Amino acid sequence: MFAVSPEKEKALKAKLSSLGIYEKDIRESFIRSRGRGGQNVNKTSTCVYLKHRPTGIEVKCRKTRSQGLNRYHARLLLYTKIERLIKGKKSEEEQRLAKLRRQKRKRSKRAKEKMLAEKKLHSKKKKERSLKVSAEE
Repeated sequence: MFAVSPEKEKALKAKLSSLGIYEKDIRESFIRSRGRGGQNVNKTSTCVYLKHRPTGIEVKCRKTRSQGLNRYHARLLLYTKIERLIKGKKSEEEQRLAKLRRQKRKRSKRAKEKMLAEKKLHSKKKKERSLKVSAEE
């Protein structure tokens, strides 16, 4: 059905059925993509448009030049949107993005001072070790 491995396809179907999303409830159509991809994009309808009838959620995917891969990615997008709607909590993707934001955020002045103090202490220990080794020789 999709241009992915059978394992990925099976996992996707399991995810969708866990939320009660069935193929019969999804309206799928194909549109011409725009942007990069050369003649392939201009001549074939690689962009995938999905609409989940019960919730009214719409998804468009033109991630790749391949229609099969875009069908797979569109369903993943649909799953995350419906999961967010149903569960009312952050999806796995949002949690991952939030974690990245926290990691990249600047440290507070106090945290930076504490980290630098620990580094200096560690450096001091290493210097003392090297002095002991050279004294023994």
